[in-house]
Amino acid sequence: MPGESPDTAAPKTSPELRADARRNRERILAVARVVVEEQGTEASLRDIARRAQVGLGTLYRHFPTREALLEALLRQSFDRLAARAQALGESEAPYEALVAFLGDLIGGAGAYRGLAASMMATINDEGSPLHASCAAMRSAAGHLLERAQVAGRIRGDVDGTDVFALANALSWITDQAPSLASRRDHLFALIMSGLTPPAAPEPAAP
Repeated sequence: MPGESPDTAAPKTSPELRADARRNRERILAVARVVVEEQGTEASLRDIARRAQVGLGTLYRHFPTREALLEALLRQSFDRLAARAQALGESEAPYEALVAFLGDLIGGAGAYRGLAASMMATINDEGSPLHASCAAMRSAAGHLLERAQVAGRIRGDVDGTDVFALANALSWITDQAPSLASRRDHLFALIMSGLTPPAAPEPAAP
């Protein structure tokens, strides 16, 4: 402001400080992803800060609440899955690309068990960045599904909602019943078998 003395002016943030803050944020997120995969969404924030080698105050400056941290982790997860779907669509055969993507989706979904209702509301809020990331991921996955259907490898009456419901159900049940965790690959194969079009009947003998 005019007339403001140098002593009362707000301090400027140097590029070095901004870069250091970015590094801290990235390290917190990288460590948080591992800890949440181990402990679930109620993971200890103090443990995350300790493993990231930052103070708890630093963690809270970047993520004032647990929900803010989880939202950032979910956005990263959705963005990675969207990029993975796009890469698979460009490099793999249609059916194999869909199988690989769903395997990644199922493997990562269990880490976010127990999401609060407020977080689910954010995902469903069309104006939120988290919703936009989720929608981009689902769109990329939908493209993989359509390719597999055009190739005749997936039933035509299946849509993205069906596929995500089945994938999330498998992730949930193997998380809730650890005795089934060793059978996840078998259960996944059964799901894919159910999504496959029935074989054409053999022609009748003359």
